[in-house]
Amino acid sequence: MPWIQLTFHTDKHHSEQAEQALLDLGALSVTLKDAEDQPVLEPLPGETPLWDQIILTGLFDADIDSQAIGAQLQQSLRQLQPDSQNNSAIKIEALEDKDWIRAWMDDYKPMQFGERLWVCPRHLPPPKPDAVNLMLDPGLAFGTGTHPTTALCLQWLDQNPPQNKTVLDFGCGSGVLAIAALLLGAEHADATDIDPQALTATRSNAEANHVASKINDYAVEDLPSGQYDIVLANILAGPLQELAPQLAERCKSGGNIVLSGILETQAEKILEAYSPWFELEPVAVKDEWIRVSGQKK
Repeated sequence: MPWIQLTFHTDKHHSEQAEQALLDLGALSVTLKDAEDQPVLEPLPGETPLWDQIILTGLFDADIDSQAIGAQLQQSLRQLQPDSQNNSAIKIEALEDKDWIRAWMDDYKPMQFGERLWVCPRHLPPPKPDAVNLMLDPGLAFGTGTHPTTALCLQWLDQNPPQNKTVLDFGCGSGVLAIAALLLGAEHADATDIDPQALTATRSNAEANHVASKINDYAVEDLPSGQYDIVLANILAGPLQELAPQLAERCKSGGNIVLSGILETQAEKILEAYSPWFELEPVAVKDEWIRVSGQKK
């Protein structure tokens, strides 16, 4: 058993000090989780929001004296949170060794979107070799098709083949939307993101799908000027609302915009933000998430 984990509750006001206490005791990593049901959906730029009540887990080598470490941690917590009722609730567990990459591979299966498009993990043969198969390894970036917002965008691309069109994938993550568009017949795609790891993942996935010559990736601030036949943006409602003028400007007259990362309760604000430039279609819904799409006036 090569790992020991220590788990306890704290609140957001003491989380930074509690995390440091774990690291000072030799934790190899520290994980923070929501202790209640308090989703954090849209942080402001540069903000790292925390839940009010937090579960902290420190991962240690198995050869530590777990009881001694637990006692030291308990003492540190008493000093940080003298009035807390959770100081004694430190859970110590031994973890079996596990091939985490293999576990991920076992859970990630091929998925179909629409009639022709499949997203398949690279390590498995596609179930339908004659379909449009996007072979994907998400790596460090978000975007495998498993989330409803990605699925909604992929379904739109399957239903509206972008034959010979130019595409902008704004907030590209793993590059799944841009690559899907190219496999479905798009002429060229530009992919952009604020996260350098997303651009790395996009390049890798484009090469794996033999479309690297048709795609360019850019940091958002480096994206060249120009307009596109299709603008795809699967990010979050707040940024989408703020970016409406810029994304509208990027779309050619008569072109299409496809937006997701939006909860049903946020639909009205997004429709209002984009209606000055686009003839918008009825929203598509999947598991409380929606897709907004339309044509440039």
